[in-house]
Amino acid sequence: MHRVVTLSPDFELIEGMPSHSIRWNSHGYPCDLAKWHYHPEYEIHLIEQTTGKVFVGDYIGSFAPGNLVLTGPNLPHNWVSDTARGDYVARRDTIVQFGDPFVRQCIKAMPDLRELEVLLAEAKLGVEFFGDTAARGRDHLRRIGNASGMARLILFFRLLQLLARSTEKQTLCSSGFMPTLNAKSTSIIDAVMRHMIENSGSAIRLADVAAIADLSETAFSRFFRRNTGHTFLQYLNRLRISRACDLLMHTQMGVTEICFEVGYNNISNFNRQFARVKGITPTAYRCQAVSNVKKLPNIM
Repeated sequence: MHRVVTLSPDFELIEGMPSHSIRWNSHGYPCDLAKWHYHPEYEIHLIEQTTGKVFVGDYIGSFAPGNLVLTGPNLPHNWVSDTARGDYVARRDTIVQFGDPFVRQCIKAMPDLRELEVLLAEAKLGVEFFGDTAARGRDHLRRIGNASGMARLILFFRLLQLLARSTEKQTLCSSGFMPTLNAKSTSIIDAVMRHMIENSGSAIRLADVAAIADLSETAFSRFFRRNTGHTFLQYLNRLRISRACDLLMHTQMGVTEICFEVGYNNISNFNRQFARVKGITPTAYRCQAVSNVKKLPNIM
């Protein structure tokens, strides 16, 4: 068994047994670990159950069972599930964490592992994996949890090899993302994010979120951009457009209905903001998304 020690609202330290080079964990939701946070380890994160929003650095996206993401050291991240208040999911996440010194020492001792260096560099911005890679990665992660000793390490390096050689992936956050890493900042961002998610279909004023942070509107605007890479309005638009994408993909709601559902009161502005974020119209996105979903294998 390993124990989880939470030092502050933002910094997470997961202590494994001294004899373990990597740390495997599985937990439910809600959970003290499920928040906007960072830690010095790399993390391979699999979603087992629920759908919702994923935040990695300045990236906002959607997740569903099978979502597989690699994050690098000190890259803030969080997965927020679309669950009702009071609901509890016993096993939402399966996670493997490993330290940079450990993997660098392995590469130094065994030059055959140098192919991992590109993957480690990509992890600084977060990487999401798809298709067969995600399906096979899920199986490796589950098997790691049931293994020990050398067998566990062999499975771990097979997983890294799979991810390093994959072409089914995308980098998540922008290269210029540089968050302020401290307890107070990360705790405030977590509270603001949750308020924005819960109220994204309603009017959200800058004054409201500034009050959550106990800052003036001007001070909050500077703080928010420094920590997320976006202005408050840009971030809110990206969150609403992400929700609109989910509705376009998974419902039969009309574009105008979706416009109002996600918090816009003007269809022209909705179309303009959608095209700015996604590069295409909502209708074109729906056609493209439905076509892509039909091509994806079933990974569950």
